[in-house]
Amino acid sequence: MIDPMDVVLVGATGAVGQEMLRVLEQRAFPVRQLRAIASPRSAGGTVTFRGQALTLQAPSASVFAGAAVALFSAGSSIALEWGPIGAAAGCLIVDNSSAFRMDDDVPLVVPEVNGHRIPPRGGAVVANPNCSTIQMLMALKPLHDLAGLEHIVVSTYQAISGKGARAVDEFERQQRALLAGENPPTEILPGVLAGNLLADWKHEPSGFSEEEIKIVAESRKILEIPGLRISPTCVRVPVRNAHSQSVWVRFRRPITRAEAIACLRAAPGVVVDDRIGPGQHPQPRQVSGSDAVAVGRIRQDLDDPQALSLWIVGDNLRKGAALNAVQIAERAFGVTPPTSA
Repeated sequence: MIDPMDVVLVGATGAVGQEMLRVLEQRAFPVRQLRAIASPRSAGGTVTFRGQALTLQAPSASVFAGAAVALFSAGSSIALEWGPIGAAAGCLIVDNSSAFRMDDDVPLVVPEVNGHRIPPRGGAVVANPNCSTIQMLMALKPLHDLAGLEHIVVSTYQAISGKGARAVDEFERQQRALLAGENPPTEILPGVLAGNLLADWKHEPSGFSEEEIKIVAESRKILEIPGLRISPTCVRVPVRNAHSQSVWVRFRRPITRAEAIACLRAAPGVVVDDRIGPGQHPQPRQVSGSDAVAVGRIRQDLDDPQALSLWIVGDNLRKGAALNAVQIAERAFGVTPPTSA
């Protein structure tokens, strides 16, 4: 049995923070006291955990005293300011922002992929990867172990919840405005997403977006393959939750559809849908709320026996963020979740 521990949650009112509360509760993480942290303007409000109202606190050095782990989901600036303070106090900091992901001294971890990189217990920082990176590597790492990755071409179809609750609200206002014949608001989203698709990220001079660059850099770091060829395209779609990905991947040796299916069926955290036909594939509506990453439409390339095409779908708020962070804490402290989790 693991002794209950004090846990700090920074960013408790956000979409991912709220999901972290649910995941901690559902997985029966051994929390003795949960300290819910939000912005100073939200301090004094409440969030609910295990049926009890918790008073929100503003960030301060004192909130980390005696805590074993601190889950951060409050953006890079907050992580950079308070993460090192929490680590110095002895906390294991698990940060969901991009602040530390490419820091050479900070492990970037998907527990099922490179859980050996998680430091033992506290006094350290671990970075949670980007949601798209997590679900893609959940499927590709087992296949890499089987046949060796050479080149990945990925197109993402990313849900609105990945941009936060305000984006979801604006999308709904856009839908209502279009039905009423009015001009849709575009304060949070870079354009009208209702009935549309958007490249919804800042772009580099190369023409690639920051989201696309993250997938490349993070995948290379996690897999420890600096020269891995990755060609990404990221798109925001009018889906509320759960990201989808179309992935073409080439391996160092030929690999059949049957081999890939058998490999993925044995992979932790992955479910395989090997049905063939219209509508017979993983869908965001089906996967939303699920912990597993779903893989379907597994096809050997028509012309290249060393290549496969895959369709990958995952809940970006759960495995793509909150669940992955809690799993890191579980692995660090030797916590075994209930079998039903």
